[in-house]
Amino acid sequence: MPNTMTFKTTSPTLTHSTQSPPKRPSDFNTARAEPRLVVKWAQHLDEVRQAQRLRHDVFATEMGATLHTPLAGHDVDDFDAHCEHLLVLDGAQAQVIGTYRLLTPTAARRMGRLYSEQEFTFHGIDPHRDRMVELGRSCVHPDHRHGGVIMALWGALAQFMQTNQLQTMLGCASIPMWHNGMVSLSHAQGVWQSISPSQRAQGPEQATPLLPLPLPNSNLELASISATDMPALIKGYLRLGAKVMGPPAWDPDFNTADLPMFMNWADLHPRYAKHFSHA
Repeated sequence: MPNTMTFKTTSPTLTHSTQSPPKRPSDFNTARAEPRLVVKWAQHLDEVRQAQRLRHDVFATEMGATLHTPLAGHDVDDFDAHCEHLLVLDGAQAQVIGTYRLLTPTAARRMGRLYSEQEFTFHGIDPHRDRMVELGRSCVHPDHRHGGVIMALWGALAQFMQTNQLQTMLGCASIPMWHNGMVSLSHAQGVWQSISPSQRAQGPEQATPLLPLPLPNSNLELASISATDMPALIKGYLRLGAKVMGPPAWDPDFNTADLPMFMNWADLHPRYAKHFSHA
């Protein structure tokens, strides 16, 4: 993750209840080292469409994912209408350059499942569901993959969690199977093997992949994974204090190996807790 940056926001007017969904948060601008960045929550369909176009560009055009979408040029699925969509815009061009989507506890009950449950069977998470947000569809425009955009997204997410009295986050972090110009099972397995015991969930919160990434055999040498080879999102989650819940699932549509991640907000690393408390 990047160095700590400070920024101020106007607090979103949110309420949390296990019976009703939170109100949509208000927009806010950021004042920090990169004043061109604007962070906001989508308030209408046109803004959601901007996020869906960025997702299509990154997942389908750049990564070669097979998207089952009803709208050409957009990444659209059944969960989008039930999620909160977090956006980062380049203020100079009013262009969406980063996005996250959040499935709140109320929306998850309405859907009857989590998106990640298409890939994993989760164990030990039921006590958390009423205060748990599922994160997904995170992506950043290739011209803006630097610390400022990621920190802007996480700052807004921290504010959302704090204001709504939410306690835990769950989601998948992807390892691209396309590595150094070729499909690499070895690289994805190397990333998994590099996750230390301290970074793996030790409590009841565990996950079993429905379609496991194949394990290497004696004829397949694991890639040597350095800090620079670790996907940035996974590295960021681990630095924040998230834990890996189990081995990766293979997503053939996205051609990725997905690691199940879980984080209790109380376990947020003190460095980031101090920073985000000023959000």
